[in-house]
Amino acid sequence: MCLKPALPGAEARPDSVEVADIFRAHGEAYRRTHPLARCQRRAMRAIEACRTSQLGGHKHICDRCGAVRLTYNSCRNRHCPKCQTLDRQRWVEARQLDLLPVTYFHVVFTLPHQLNVLAQTHPRVIYNLLFTAASDTLLTFGRDAKHLGGTLGITAVLHTWGRNLSQHIHLHCIVTGGALSADGSRFIHSRSTFLFPVHALSKVFKAKVLDALDQAFRAGHLTAPQQDTDSDASSNVSSLMAGLRSCDWVVYCKPPLAGPQQVLGYLGRYSHRVAISNDRILSFKEGLVRFRWKDHADDGKPKVMTLAAEEFIRRFLLHVLPHGFMRIRHFGLLANRTRNKKLALCRQLLDQPAASDTPAPESTRTMMMRLTGLDITLCPVCRQGRLQLTAIIPPHTSPSSRPALLDTS
Repeated sequence: MCLKPALPGAEARPDSVEVADIFRAHGEAYRRTHPLARCQRRAMRAIEACRTSQLGGHKHICDRCGAVRLTYNSCRNRHCPKCQTLDRQRWVEARQLDLLPVTYFHVVFTLPHQLNVLAQTHPRVIYNLLFTAASDTLLTFGRDAKHLGGTLGITAVLHTWGRNLSQHIHLHCIVTGGALSADGSRFIHSRSTFLFPVHALSKVFKAKVLDALDQAFRAGHLTAPQQDTDSDASSNVSSLMAGLRSCDWVVYCKPPLAGPQQVLGYLGRYSHRVAISNDRILSFKEGLVRFRWKDHADDGKPKVMTLAAEEFIRRFLLHVLPHGFMRIRHFGLLANRTRNKKLALCRQLLDQPAASDTPAPESTRTMMMRLTGLDITLCPVCRQGRLQLTAIIPPHTSPSSRPALLDTS
């Protein structure tokens, strides 16, 4: 007897469609006809191979009833919709050790869509620029004596997509509602329902981005897209910068988060999200992909979008990050080099017990037991025996054979 593995605690839909199915059906043709960055090609191939025989796996046999279970390895690519759940949980639980007994705010910085094309050709420059401008803006306001007069703690997460897979580059920032004074003698709390004026944040953020763009163009790190066949480089830059100066820039500060659990919920919601999850895809037939999305321009109404597979792949690949690019960063009190020292001082000033030691890493089995109450080593057939590892399945790389499509989430 051979079992088809499924995600513990969930039943797979018999007609479920995954991003991997679309890539397997149309990915090779897309790669032949579209110029792609190396990171995009790697992401596509990883998602296509994830949890199939291409990556190899393990064979388990129940020690009681003899049922056989084949499980194939995950690709572990950060853009894969199937490889984020446990990584997200581990990351969120690690961040719990950084929480202070203060109010937290959720601030979102958005780049104008005029920068989308530039982000496609120079993603590393534009995304780094966004992180720097947003964090500098918040830290500047925090250090201003008119507001707080100290150093904030900031966790920032980059998102590049809208709900319909369009390009929408923005930064989610979880910010402490208070700051450590410059001399380290006190923790200065913000007002319980207000952090900084968003109009003023928008103006400063805009100025910082425009200044950084100007410097990047002058240094040759950026090249403005050509407007027409007769335009030269300088006129393209001037036209782009003029448009950016005249448009509205959006900074949004959401209501304060209610307690540590809501902070962790927000971190988990935004930290390891990919452009689209598999459960949003409704169907894939005759080269057309249908998926659910919420139209925020229409009061968040749920809608269904239909895209040709080629366009779906194009939109998905817009959100593949450059190799090695860090999409989650920490600033101020949470900056990596000084985090432990500054947080310890803040806890002392806030009369919070010292942070406990970092727990030892959990095995996947232990973590699944704790989170879901399910033992993934228990035989799903007889519910009494244990699945015993009997063989390592080597990767199967033959291009002539179709990979196994068992989902071993």
